[in-house]
Amino acid sequence: MTASVHAARLAQLNVATLLYPLDDPRMAPFVEMLDPVHTAADGAPGFVWRLVEEGAADATALRPAGENVIINLTVWETPEALWEFTYRSGHLEAMRRRREWFERHVEAHLVLWWVPAGHLPTVDEALERLADLRANGPSPNAFTFTSSYTAVEAAQHLRAVPQGRP
Repeated sequence: MTASVHAARLAQLNVATLLYPLDDPRMAPFVEMLDPVHTAADGAPGFVWRLVEEGAADATALRPAGENVIINLTVWETPEALWEFTYRSGHLEAMRRRREWFERHVEAHLVLWWVPAGHLPTVDEALERLADLRANGPSPNAFTFTSSYTAVEAAQHLRAVPQGRP
């Protein structure tokens, strides 16, 4: 591996539009999963960081993408570590049941991008990456699991694109 690969981490933003308020009884099974899923993420191999509202255990009260939209913003050491947690842990149960709690998205709701090790992405940065993916499709700047780019490709893209352009 090159030094640039070691110096990069994978950031992830996921947005979900609630069908009901979090305090609605129909959301209780989802709300009950939050602590165990977050605890599993925090202890998962390759986990680096997740956004948590100050004084809270999670970020569900933050609504920067809309009143009924919750966000999940995390950083991982590798795409493989994020994939393993997402699809091979207790998180999968929440994924399987998501239609009970969230609207079906007609546009991208998950975006991945590379950040320098030690950088914690802001919510604004994450929403900009999601907007980029929605507007321009996958690129080294904003991608998905199925259309991924390496940290090296992302670094080359950043060097080749003029400042201020995606």
